[in-house]
Amino acid sequence: MEDFSSRAYLDMQLLRFTTAGSVDDGKSTLIGRLLYDSKAIFQDQLDAIEQASIKRGSDVVDLALLTDGLRAEREQGITIDVAYRYFATPKRKFIIADTPGHVQYTRNMVTGASTANVALILVDARHGVIEQTYRHTYIATLLQIPHLIVCINKMDLMNYSQEVYENIQKDFEAFAAKLNVKDVRFVPISALKGDNVVNKSDNMNWYQGATLMHLLENIHIGSDYNHKDPRFPVQYVIRPQTEEFHDYRGYAGRIAGGIFKKGDEVKVLPSGFTSTIKAIDEYKSEIEEAYAPMAVTIRLNDEIDISRGDMIVAVDNEPQTSQDIEVMMCWMNERPMRLKGKYALKHTTRDVKCMIQGLDYKVDVNNLNKVKEQDELKMNEIGKVKLRTTKPLFFDSYNKNRQTGSLILIDEGTNETVGVGMIV
Repeated sequence: MEDFSSRAYLDMQLLRFTTAGSVDDGKSTLIGRLLYDSKAIFQDQLDAIEQASIKRGSDVVDLALLTDGLRAEREQGITIDVAYRYFATPKRKFIIADTPGHVQYTRNMVTGASTANVALILVDARHGVIEQTYRHTYIATLLQIPHLIVCINKMDLMNYSQEVYENIQKDFEAFAAKLNVKDVRFVPISALKGDNVVNKSDNMNWYQGATLMHLLENIHIGSDYNHKDPRFPVQYVIRPQTEEFHDYRGYAGRIAGGIFKKGDEVKVLPSGFTSTIKAIDEYKSEIEEAYAPMAVTIRLNDEIDISRGDMIVAVDNEPQTSQDIEVMMCWMNERPMRLKGKYALKHTTRDVKCMIQGLDYKVDVNNLNKVKEQDELKMNEIGKVKLRTTKPLFFDSYNKNRQTGSLILIDEGTNETVGVGMIV
């Protein structure tokens, strides 16, 4: 008999969130507090960080050690690489990406934030909104993270002052007005003491809003995926070589957008052939409809030559198709991006080659100024780049669909991912 609790766990909604903030703003401590107060730490983990805290001469358990796993991180007391942590409450499953605050780790923040539903922007109550806050908020909006929660931390060091909190809130809102911020919330917290993280703070009775955990458990993320524009990049063609499934031909992949239903009329790109959906299969069962981000197998009524990298879309709702593409590029490699440079490009399940045709401008992420007349992007820099591909891509703009609007560049010599792009 199937265990109901395990079935319920599998069916729980998954929320991905990332943390961003300057060095020493308390990102790792906040995540440690979330895990600790929500009873998501095993006893042996707690024992290990207690021992590590004693070795470092700390009077209290250093909850930041739960995420700072690298030796260099523990020695310096900072986060260097993206640390992922998984936990669950009775309401939701969570994946946390704890990202670094240093300027030289911008690429790590982009990596951790690229799939997030929510970004936690930490602000030190002592320092207020600083350049790092601008930079992290800009990157979060560039990556189209739908929800921002501004955690004004270390309120205990400012005597839990309502005036301090409200001044920081005003400063942040003034900056956010320049950006495309769809949903922003504010929470005054003390990660070290636990105020308003999981439990309501007795020290800030003036704050009538929800705790951070309550927001994470209840924030609506069902609309974060594009359910209007049907997009199905084909990942694999399934042709079982068995008597039982002699005539079976299915196209497997993960739905990148929209809703597909049995009987829908669809078009296959790049061939342009049309057909109707015969069936949609999940593991061991057939379903009537599927939507992003489900992984399914689609069967069609007509035999069409379809292979990996093709895309199944609605007949009356097609993506853009072009070999000339403009992207906001974050450069990830120590070797700079140069004009006329050639790279391998991966977009959904499609692999092509491309050339860098132009660099319109670089963005100074500290003040949002556009720096023109540049001929290269260095590591951690962001700029607007023109690409020319050897074959057409089928894409949407990134602000319309994060799946079909993103791509990566790969150095063919080293096989390293050197750049990530958001299609303009």
